[in-house]
Amino acid sequence: MSTARERILEATGELLATKDALAISTRAICDRAKVGAPEIYRQFGDKQGLLTAVADIGFERFLAEKRQNPLTEDPVADLRTAWDSHVAFALRNPYLYRLMFTPTGDAKPQAIKEAQAILLKAVERCRDAGRLLMAPELAGRSILSANVGVCMMALSFPELFGDPAVSPAVRDAVIGTVTGDEREDDRLDTATVLAQALVGTLTGTAPVTGTALDDLTRALRPPSIGPSDFGPSDLGPSDPGPSGIGPSDPGPLDLGPSDLRPSD
Repeated sequence: MSTARERILEATGELLATKDALAISTRAICDRAKVGAPEIYRQFGDKQGLLTAVADIGFERFLAEKRQNPLTEDPVADLRTAWDSHVAFALRNPYLYRLMFTPTGDAKPQAIKEAQAILLKAVERCRDAGRLLMAPELAGRSILSANVGVCMMALSFPELFGDPAVSPAVRDAVIGTVTGDEREDDRLDTATVLAQALVGTLTGTAPVTGTALDDLTRALRPPSIGPSDFGPSDLGPSDPGPSGIGPSDPGPLDLGPSDLRPSD
């Protein structure tokens, strides 16, 4: 049979699944736990003491998930995995997460120190692999601060910061800064430029301007090949140039935006 303390903690946790801690009354907790109001004060001192105890339980769950994060041969990739699992926990437990990371009063969950310690070990693996640009302690605090910030903004202002693309963008920027492993943004590739130009032209939403043609021309033009790309044995005095083009050959046509516009 559960104790009064266990029932109170369980009742508070269940209420936190659907509403913010500030919106939960002691009466609602007592009704759900089937205890009198004095029992809360006897067990926890006051409501804030109860909420701190619930936050501690939340951290136990949070840290248990952290310990289950897989370790691979790539410590930087493992940092990204840890970031993503942190965000996933926050989105699954929005009110509990907010209680855990925005404590009020003097009593604060002490488990945050263990969360820091777990992250510090992950960062030290990056250092040991030669993939860290700053002190591990600073790197760990920077990553955790940014991770919590992304979660809190997504939970508090979902209409502005709830886009699923926000977290990976901040993650890669922060982890890239502390490790030097910055990912190249290849989302705006040739296919994207071409698709945007075609859709805009066909729908009339983006008129064909000189700037648009310049962008499209640059995206579709193959990379230039200069003499430095060939060794002496590749180009003799009488040999044709790259791709079989000789000195007398005018070479491929290089059409700029002005050549693509209709003549008057």
